[in-house]
Formats: sequence, C-alpha cells, structure tokens
Amino acid sequence: MITKKTRAVATALVLGTAAMVVATMPADAAMRSSVGKPLQEALSLAKSGNYAAACSKVKQAEAVGGLSAEENKTANQMKEYVAAASKGSACADTAVGIQAKFNADWNARKYRDVIADEDALRQRGVLNAQSMVVIAQAYEGLGDYRGCMRYADNHASAGAEMVKRGMLCAFKAGDDNAARDLALKLVSQNPTPENWGQLLKQAEHAKQLSDPQTLDIYRLKLLTGNLTGADEYFMLSQMLIAARVQNEAAVVVDKGVAAKLLVDARAQRLAGMAKKNAADESANISKALAAAQKQKTGDDLIKVGEELSGMGRYADAADAIKAGIGKGVKDLDNAQVRLAVALYGAKQKPAALSTLDKAIKGSKSANAKLIAQMWSLYIRGH
Repeated sequence: MITKKTRAVATALVLGTAAMVVATMPADAAMRSSVGKPLQEALSLAKSGNYAAACSKVKQAEAVGGLSAEENKTANQMKEYVAAASKGSACADTAVGIQAKFNADWNARKYRDVIADEDALRQRGVLNAQSMVVIAQAYEGLGDYRGCMRYADNHASAGAEMVKRGMLCAFKAGDDNAARDLALKLVSQNPTPENWGQLLKQAEHAKQLSDPQTLDIYRLKLLTGNLTGADEYFMLSQMLIAARVQNEAAVVVDKGVAAKLLVDARAQRLAGMAKKNAADESANISKALAAAQKQKTGDDLIKVGEELSGMGRYADAADAIKAGIGKGVKDLDNAQVRLAVALYGAKQKPAALSTLDKAIKGSKSANAKLIAQMWSLYIRGH
C-alpha cells in the first residue's frame, strides 16, 4: 500500500494547487476581457466537472497573445487547477497535471501506468523520493519483486523508505543475499535500533555461519539494543563462556541482571559461574599470553587477545592479535575482526576501520565479509 506520508503529500499538492485559484478573478483593470472571460468560463466548467471543456477555455485565453504578467499567472493557475481537479485527465501538460495523473493511477492500481509516469514526472522536475517509493511499490504490486529490488537498489539515495521497500521485495523474491545487501545500505543510511534489528535478523539467516560469526552477531545485538529477553542474554553469555572469553561473559550477565531479565535460580547459577570464570581468567592471563607467544602459529595469541579485549585491556589485546596474525593463523577473517574491535576499544578508530576495510576486500567468505561490514558500520557510527 501507499504510505500514509506519501498520501498526505499527494493530497496537500492537490489542495494547495486548488487554493491558488481565487474564487473571484482579478479586477478588469488587471486583465483584458478577451483573457478574463474564457478563464471565468473555465472555472465554471471545471466546477461542473467538464474538465476537457475547461482546459479548452484556458487554451483560448492563452491564445490571445501578449499576456501580461498577471494574465499569464492567472492562466497558469487555472490550468493547474483544472489538472488537479481532473486528476490529470485534462491539462495534463503541467507538473500538477502529471502529479495528479500519477496519484490517480496509483489509487486505481494501474501499476504499469504508475511506472510509465516516471519519465513525465522527471521531465517536469517533480520526481521526488516519495514518488520513487511509490514506483517501487508498483513493481511490487505487479508481483515483479526483482524489478522492485533493482529499482530500489538503483534509487537507494531516495532514502530509508526506498531501501526498506527493496529489502521487503528481496525477501519476497527469496533472495537472501540481496536482502542482506539492502539491509546493510539501510543501516548505513539510518542506523536506528530497528534497522539494525532488520540487518542482524538477515545475518542470522545466513547459511553455514561459524561459531565466532554467530557470536559476533549476538555481540552486535547487545551493542545496538537488539538483545531482548532472558533467553538471548543466556545465549550470548553461554556462547562467550564456551568460547573461553570469561570476563566478557560476566559483563553480559551483569547487564542481563541490571535489566531485570536474569532473575531466576538458573540466572543466579550462571552469574556465579561467570564471576568465578572471570576471576580465573584474570589470574591466569599472563601465563596464557606467555604460552601463546611460544607457539609457532598465532591462533592462541588471537584467543588471548580476544580475552584481553573482554577484560578491557584493548591496547594489550591489539598487540597480541597483531603478533598472532604475524605468525599466521587458521582464521584470518576472525583475527582481523578481533584486531579491529581491540583497536576500536583502544580509541584507534581509523586503524580499526582500516583493518575492517582490508578484511572486507580480502575475504573470500560471504559470511566473513558480512560480519566485517557490520562491525565497520557500527564503529563508523560510534
């Protein structure tokens, strides 16, 4: 359906145009009878619903020639009034006329005509973001979901409503990749919690997510205000514990308790375990770092770096992760994300974004690229 906002804009346009025509014509001194008389007749004809005849009378007045500024202004106003009142069926060669036709075509569900109206709207300089959203909806109304997707993608600059429409059409077309790409655009334009929620929901539906990638989705849920309900707090906490990032798990549990979501006996047991694990991690982190530094590969250093980030020791985390990447790691995509998060925590935002850009460009995995893109969007906005 056409949005309420779009309908309001269209209605205001028609009413505004009608208001420009005053019930009484300008004084005789300001307008010649050869011009004023047919315009008076045009007004009467339009009010009676004879729009074609009204438009002919306007053209008769224009044909007099040598119109003064006042005569020309009144003739144009009358033409726009007839166009608006007739819903573009008469005097359609005006901006108001084509806009009125466009609105009428939409209301009549003439979706192909709505799409065809685009060129006329553009030629008259009245093709705006709201009209473009309606055109995308016309493709959708025809069941041409891919046409809707393409149109929305090509006109994403029209704003968030356009991108949302394209994302919905991508979903209807069963194109998960396109839906995720449009969700990324939506968040880049308007990073509200609601839009982040749409993107993260799309990310969760990606196939063959690794455990670190799923964990990052839940981390971003928490950061963007989309981690809701006790079950999701339990889920994130337990994933962090399983990933041996104990201090971060304890922080999540504390937030769940503060939000009055983790309140039952199970939550109390989780809180006790998280607190003990965090204390053990803090006590043993130096030994873990020393042991990781002795390894031939850097995978253990990436894990220790992730733990250090969870403890808020971001500069130390970045150093450990850089050393690990230098030695070589099995999962470079995750290592680069972990480095970016550590750099961001250490207030090195440009370096964090540069690291993510490198990950996005270099990754061969669509899921890894998506995770890096989401972290990049979050860091850019904070």
